[in-house]
Amino acid sequence: MNNRENILERLNQLNIPYELKEHTAAFTMDELEALGLNSENTICKNLFLRDYKGKRHMLVVLRGDKQADLVLIRGEINSTRLSFASAERLEKHLKVSQGSVSPLGLINDESTNVEVYFDKDLKGAEKLGFHPNDNTATVYLSFESLEKYIDSTNHKIHFITV
Repeated sequence: MNNRENILERLNQLNIPYELKEHTAAFTMDELEALGLNSENTICKNLFLRDYKGKRHMLVVLRGDKQADLVLIRGEINSTRLSFASAERLEKHLKVSQGSVSPLGLINDESTNVEVYFDKDLKGAEKLGFHPNDNTATVYLSFESLEKYIDSTNHKIHFITV
């Protein structure tokens, strides 16, 4: 079973309502915009970060139209200097490739090493869009449903202000 199938199976097991839209591969927010998938500005930006020594790994989720200010995020999560984690670290922790990162990938972090941070602006949103570990589709679901999904992976969501 591939990553997408695992995610959809978990969503179904949890009775989480979602909408799945298939599309051509989209690696960036601009590419998603060009496909007309983000007209309601619901697709989120997902950053897989590491601290200076590579001891901490974080998934930071924010609205797609927000700037990812790593200095600001660093202060919010009480970390040393942040940088984007390598493709190797992404594969090791979430088992996805660059351009496919999303909180749905937490299903693959069985050791719960990845810290999860959401911008407070997303709390309570009725519709958020994420790749199901595959950038040729987008899954839309509510924040409440996403929270239930993340809880099922044994991760805890921390809220920050970006």
